[in-house]
Amino acid sequence: MSPVPTALVAEDEPLLSTWLQSELAELWPQLSIVAAVGDGGRAVEQALHWRPQVCFLDVRMPGMTGLEAAQALAEDWPEDTPFPLLVFVTAYEQYAVQAFASQAVDYLVKPVDTPRLQACVQRLKQRLADRAPHGESLQQAVEQLRAVLGQAAGANAAARMPQLEVVQAQVGAVVHMVPVDDVVYFEAADKYVRVVTADREHLIRMPLKELLPQLDEQKFWQVHRGTVVQARCITSARRDESGKVYLALRGRQETLVASRLYAHLFKGM
Repeated sequence: MSPVPTALVAEDEPLLSTWLQSELAELWPQLSIVAAVGDGGRAVEQALHWRPQVCFLDVRMPGMTGLEAAQALAEDWPEDTPFPLLVFVTAYEQYAVQAFASQAVDYLVKPVDTPRLQACVQRLKQRLADRAPHGESLQQAVEQLRAVLGQAAGANAAARMPQLEVVQAQVGAVVHMVPVDDVVYFEAADKYVRVVTADREHLIRMPLKELLPQLDEQKFWQVHRGTVVQARCITSARRDESGKVYLALRGRQETLVASRLYAHLFKGM
């Protein structure tokens, strides 16, 4: 007897979430919705707990977007479990939709209609049926998601802001002017970003995703969803069996971890 297929629905619009669950119950009666959440953080938490076979992720959710949630899952997903099939629910322009589709990740455009959802269900059923006995490998899913993230980044490249030269970090009544070239790495810390130089640390009240477009991507490499490192400050990269890469830094004693999504950055020439 085949196992019951499972899914998670992450959608911040209650009416759409309810409609989606109701339609899935009609179109795919065997499907079990193990969790329905309204933000990206809960989506990651519940997906890691339930390990569903399919995740419906709204692209624009509060806090963590659907793409960021997918990125977090790829970084933290256990290797002994097939990675879920991802369906993005999006109001993106057509070029972004094509980017998702080209990577064999399905998508639903708002407002979602029943015929399109039915086609999506058939695609998902076929993908699950075609999977190898042990499911899609995590590495395959990581490569697929990396391509999707790359397409999304390319689509947003034209909107990049002028490159930042100085970080203004305020402590009390004093504003410290930190040259960007002195920064070893930036690390997300809740609503703040840690700005780490060789000999000091500062906090700035700015989400990392707002800071990223202001950094030179040739100099500053994102190595984890919450970490961006200045490439010239990396002295060595050591890969472990799980695919994670550990980075030694010039002028700092701590070691940083590059997730599976970004391990491809560290290859010998």
